[in-house]
Amino acid sequence: MKFTFDRDAMIKEISIAQEIITNKSPVSILSNILVIAENNKLTIKATDSTVKFTTVIPVDISEEGRTTIFCDKFMSILSSLPSGEIEFIQEDVGVTIKPISKRVNFKLKSQAGDKFPEIGSSEGISFFELPSKDFKEMIRQTIFAVSDDKNRYFMTGVYLEKNADTFTMVATDGRRLSCVNKTGFSVPDFQPAIVPVKILSCILKNASDEGNINISIVEKSIFVKFANVEFSSVLIDGQFPNYQKVIPENLTKSIMVNKNDLDSALRRTTIMVDKKVSRIIFKISSGVLKLISPESEIGTADEEIPCRYDGKNITMALNFTYVTEPLKVIDSENVVFDFNVNETDGDEEANITKAVIMRSEPAADYIHVIMPMNY
Repeated sequence: MKFTFDRDAMIKEISIAQEIITNKSPVSILSNILVIAENNKLTIKATDSTVKFTTVIPVDISEEGRTTIFCDKFMSILSSLPSGEIEFIQEDVGVTIKPISKRVNFKLKSQAGDKFPEIGSSEGISFFELPSKDFKEMIRQTIFAVSDDKNRYFMTGVYLEKNADTFTMVATDGRRLSCVNKTGFSVPDFQPAIVPVKILSCILKNASDEGNINISIVEKSIFVKFANVEFSSVLIDGQFPNYQKVIPENLTKSIMVNKNDLDSALRRTTIMVDKKVSRIIFKISSGVLKLISPESEIGTADEEIPCRYDGKNITMALNFTYVTEPLKVIDSENVVFDFNVNETDGDEEANITKAVIMRSEPAADYIHVIMPMNY
């Protein structure tokens, strides 16, 4: 096999392959990429056995063939070279990499292409389209809320479903929940699916905001195509929690605060928070939100910012991460916290112990549900 390729174009594709490959050992075939040179194009494939990646780029082929090489070392070689044309020559069990502009040769050992795991084709599968910008926004609004508890594997991915004309993505770790609903998409019916974080992260990082993303959910797999790349992944097999029961209804009280004011105040007061606990106290009175870091061995901090609220004094303890993360994906000047006040509490002050909804103002298609902490 022999072909010539552009160094910069190849680096772009190999960097994506590196995101997929997790085992850096050169003795494992899963640490390799499969390269197939035929019909004046080069197909590159990578997999960690769960997530699969395929891309096709144009190259100048002198001799067709296929082989596998250690991805990490190949990327190191490319990164060390200047931009320009590079020759790739495979003979027996070795590959020679020769930049046209430099008198240097690299020789990599290779493994036969037939040892590489089979990566299923999406040929013949029906896809639907979503605007890339919208789909990436939905990923950003949910992916941070997934669980990292492997014993609750069914919550380690993002849940996708379609109800009537609404396309929904949900993530939860059992203590907070992010949910976004979009309408106006032409999406066919499909079985609800739990999508692993890894493939969503690849989409988020590599898909352009322009154009569309093509998606197919079939049986136990998801396929995603955009530009010249295709990702696929095994879906998480399990029963996702009934998220609709978690979202509180008929909330009668709310506090509205400027998003930037809240973000800045949290950055300052959480400096003094014990990160093992991550608790921040919200003390709310008429027109004032006071953020307090509970006293610890290192000290304490508090800050007051204006808010729009009129009612009895309220106190609630929240995991500050569960507030700061959704703040990054709420695109509005003001943020609202909706909640109910326990009427059995005193007339002067109440403690919030049930689920709180955090959202933009005006209300949009995204909400973040937070369970308060004990304090």
